Amino acid sequence: MSGVSSWFSRHAQAGIAALGRLLRRPLGTLLATSVIAIALALPAGLWVLTTNLRSLTGDVTQTLEVSVYLKPGVPLERAERLAADARRRAEVASVTVISAEQGLAQFKDHSGFGAALEALDTNPLPHVLTIRPRVTATTPRSMSALRNHLAAWPEADTVQLDTEWVQRLDSILDFLQAAFATLAIALGAGVVAVIGNSVRLEVDSRRAEIEVTKLVGGSNAFVRRPFLYEGFFYGLIGGVLALAYGSAVLAALQEPLARVSALYGGRLGIEGLTLEEAGLLVGAGSLLGLVGAWLGAARHLARIEPRE
Repeated sequence: MSGVSSWFSRHAQAGIAALGRLLRRPLGTLLATSVIAIALALPAGLWVLTTNLRSLTGDVTQTLEVSVYLKPGVPLERAERLAADARRRAEVASVTVISAEQGLAQFKDHSGFGAALEALDTNPLPHVLTIRPRVTATTPRSMSALRNHLAAWPEADTVQLDTEWVQRLDSILDFLQAAFATLAIALGAGVVAVIGNSVRLEVDSRRAEIEVTKLVGGSNAFVRRPFLYEGFFYGLIGGVLALAYGSAVLAALQEPLARVSALYGGRLGIEGLTLEEAGLLVGAGSLLGLVGAWLGAARHLARIEPRE
């Protein structure tokens, strides 16, 4: 038990000492952690944008429909059998049969040409099947397969499906995901470089102290420990600041977004990071801090040896 207590005590002392050094130079610490925070906030903001667009896409695709206009003369009973065939497909959520009489009545109600339509001897409208796919089957490939199946019916005259906007949005979201991964890697490397350089400068400024520590038997691991904690705190503070910056930006955007939403009669909102995602961001910053501190300290500590 004493060994565990001793280990914990040594690490606590190193951590407290590292945090104290950062607090004793507040301006330099704030500048360094602000740079780290911006580097972490940029990919986090892109992730928030992508997830909100994905959510918006999901809401829109719930209203996506395929309309099958049957050929004139197809009886209503045959339309019902075709609807039953469509319902058996796994990607179909629901099928509604709109008879020619129902279609004509709806057209009279909404077109304003009721009197003119009354003069017609026959109903020019066909029976229509309105098919709503499942949310999980609204990808361009699934919708194209469904459209091809419906268009193969001999009774089908026209299959109306506008998936071009879905394909474009999917392409944009795929690009944003690739951009997020690229940006995260590039800026993560930048965070490691910033923290590594800060720790390297700290090692150089404490060269005499390190030489004395090594002279009395201190190992590289012992000397390196406080610098690792320093890098950890750099990354931790940077991650927390990134969350604060992101929250401030979201708060600033809420009012303009509410005005835009009111103009279109909708309710739009931007969802920020979840608790798990926020923890992952802070954890990633702390981990990058450790990596940067290790790279910055290990190489330079190996070159510092006590003078004979």
